Amino acid sequence: MSAILPPAERLWYRHPIDRVEGTWIAIALIWCLVMFAMMVGWHVWGKQNLSTETYRTTPEKFTAKAQAVVDKYTVRTETADNTPVVAPPPGSDVYMIARLWSFWPIIELEKGKTYKLHLTSLDYNHGFSLQPANINIQIVPGFEHVITVTPNQAGTYSVVCNEFCGINHHTMVGRLYVK
Repeated sequence: MSAILPPAERLWYRHPIDRVEGTWIAIALIWCLVMFAMMVGWHVWGKQNLSTETYRTTPEKFTAKAQAVVDKYTVRTETADNTPVVAPPPGSDVYMIARLWSFWPIIELEKGKTYKLHLTSLDYNHGFSLQPANINIQIVPGFEHVITVTPNQAGTYSVVCNEFCGINHHTMVGRLYVK
């Protein structure tokens, strides 16, 4: 049989499988099962992926919740746009909105305390990349992503959009403080 010429018999799947070919198919199947088991294991025991909750929402509902938290827990404003810095008490819900081309508000958390971080986008797909902590989530409009976070290191963290969202995508950077 030649790779260039068509087979003499058109029903190729009725031909017996060679022993070497069967061995490679078995190896590939076993490797696929091993990789599948490793993905589950990394998620459960390796703490490689964030376990998030996701709910449907509307921009109006989420904006109202975020505004309520900003009104209640704002401690100061920063940047030229007077972006509020929100310092909620430990154990509370914290809201962050992604929209062209900003993250709102700036969040200030306490080291060692647990919070529920709620994220959504009002317009396009955005990324939430917390650097240098290497937390990475895609934020989709119409969905509220909830992440349980317990900061274990004090410092100033950058929130970077890593999903291309338009001409000023490179300026979409927010902040998160851990005290």
